[in-house]
Amino acid sequence: MKSLVLAIYSDRRVRYLVIGGGAFSVELVVLFSAQAAGAPGTLAVAISFIVGTAVSFLLQKVIAFKDKRFHKKIVLSQVFLYAALVAFNFAFTVLVVWLLEGYFPVALIRTAALAITVIWNYYLYKTWIFNRDSQA
Repeated sequence: MKSLVLAIYSDRRVRYLVIGGGAFSVELVVLFSAQAAGAPGTLAVAISFIVGTAVSFLLQKVIAFKDKRFHKKIVLSQVFLYAALVAFNFAFTVLVVWLLEGYFPVALIRTAALAITVIWNYYLYKTWIFNRDSQA
């Protein structure tokens, strides 16, 4: 068991996916809770997206990409870059939900949108946002 955990922890892609899966689990709990409270699908997705994104940023930075730099200039730069990516992902996700909500369950639409953003997010985190070489 210990060797399995070490193998998982040693691969950045696996850490990224495990953390992303955990953040997505948080999103789903918030999504279903918001819908149970009467929120329309688009609002429920918006709320869950924001909560999941906050959890994901911190864990992706520190655990997945092992970026433990917390100097003000670096963190502000990362927050700015991350916020720009989040804004794009948010608009993309809400647009997809708005277009497809009448045809598919909201959780399924959110899952499909997330699968798409996972791919481009990993690349941008690795090469741009949490790249320790480019923001020294």
